[in-house]
Amino acid sequence: MGRQKNRPIVLSIAGFDPSGGAGVLADIKTFEQLEVQGMAIITANTIQTENTLSYVDWLDIKVIRRGIEVLMQRYMITVVKIGIIKNVAFLEDILTCVRACNPGVFIIWDPVLKSSSGAVFFQEDGGRSLAAVINHIDLITPNFDEYQILEPYFKNDFSNALLIKGGHRDDHTGMDVLRQGTAVSEIHPHAPKIYPKHGSGCVLSSAVAAYIAWGNGLEEACRKAKVYTERFLNSHSSLLGFHYENK
Repeated sequence: MGRQKNRPIVLSIAGFDPSGGAGVLADIKTFEQLEVQGMAIITANTIQTENTLSYVDWLDIKVIRRGIEVLMQRYMITVVKIGIIKNVAFLEDILTCVRACNPGVFIIWDPVLKSSSGAVFFQEDGGRSLAAVINHIDLITPNFDEYQILEPYFKNDFSNALLIKGGHRDDHTGMDVLRQGTAVSEIHPHAPKIYPKHGSGCVLSSAVAAYIAWGNGLEEACRKAKVYTERFLNSHSSLLGFHYENK
């Protein structure tokens, strides 16, 4: 009960999924189980289930920026996790607003480029380069397929951290790779078998955010988050999982 009085605060800036499997609802569930105070700002309102997506309504960036300002000026938010975003300009506006409120906050971006049903979320708009924007992010957590699409942007000047999730790999299935500059760490799975889940990437990135908020180093946070996520994956055989207290 000691932590109840002094929880670190983590902010999720992501989409709303009414099924509760992904987006801000999944993030808040994870935050609560890992005993951080979770707050959320919605980037998009979606209508979806665990295996279908029928509607996406993007919120006005002015509303999102106002929400960031109100929360970050009132609360000492130590970590920000960003989920689905519309395009590069959208991401840049969010990052600029977050950094203006707290230059030292740790920012994680889970780049959900498209839904599992194939709907595209993120597009690179003309005139703004993703390569110039991502250097303002401390950790990016693409799955293996997303990494292959985004890999050209991680060359040259990119020096921040990458956690490449291995669930989509054909080889070394389930092995995540953490890159911090020239240092590379392999994070192997613990469970011999897992059941795929809608929103597992959201859960992993929000678990990393929670562990960082508690003062863990980046590699330790990623390793602990993988254990938490594997428990989530194996909580049920369906595409919607359950969250358990991390004891």
